[in-house]
Amino acid sequence: MDALRVWQDDHTPLQLHPGDLGWAWALGAERLAAAIRTWSVDGRILAVGYLDEPDLLRLTTAPDLRQDSDLARRLLADLGDPERGVLPPGRVGLEIPSGALLREVLLEAGWILDESWTPLRRGLAEPVRESGLRIEVAGPETAGVRTAVHRSAFGSPAFTEELWHVLAAGPVYADARCLIGYDDQDNAVAAVTVWSAGRGKPGLLEPVGVHADHRGRGYGTAISLAAAAALRELGASSALVSTPTSNAAAVAAYKAAGYEPSSERLDVSRAA
Repeated sequence: MDALRVWQDDHTPLQLHPGDLGWAWALGAERLAAAIRTWSVDGRILAVGYLDEPDLLRLTTAPDLRQDSDLARRLLADLGDPERGVLPPGRVGLEIPSGALLREVLLEAGWILDESWTPLRRGLAEPVRESGLRIEVAGPETAGVRTAVHRSAFGSPAFTEELWHVLAAGPVYADARCLIGYDDQDNAVAAVTVWSAGRGKPGLLEPVGVHADHRGRGYGTAISLAAAAALRELGASSALVSTPTSNAAAVAAYKAAGYEPSSERLDVSRAA
């Protein structure tokens, strides 16, 4: 977590963020630790990977080593050989920051380009305009509301109130907030979790969701504005979010909230 915090910078492409692991803390510390891979030399962590799914690793490196050929070749060897214990056999996907030498090395070795993502960033030097929603910071007494919005937004029963309490008890959540957005009828219509990496560092929106019964009314934009305002209060320099490029509605909602897209980032994958 400390390494990831240090690596966050407004001048580098969007990468694995402490908030990504903070969100995954809902799995419990032991399961999360089992999904993390690190590469180190002389006590310094050089790269961190998080197995977000059994066949998807989200990987980043120390920014000063993005063009280091020795590290790229070592990562190639470890990622390509299931015996190393980094990735399972068969088809697997890999997320890496744009501009990393590792991408070129993997493609030369036969990996292929995969899903396209659009990273977006909003600077927080200036105050954020009002969202138009009543915003509440979720706590133990409203965890059920927060998780209900998430389950509806993503069509998944997995995020229960019990998991929220595990998430909120994790050390990363000390620099996070779960926000619930209510309309003028007091319906909980949207929710987001924002993660700070420290003052002067980019913060992350993960995840963002609009209740299925309240879509198409601008609430995605509204809750994204509220998220930016919350991160500004936490001292973040900017607000980051990433969404599949194919999700045009999400990209449009973030842009309407002042988030500026950067170049699309392509995952890479290893064939079965």
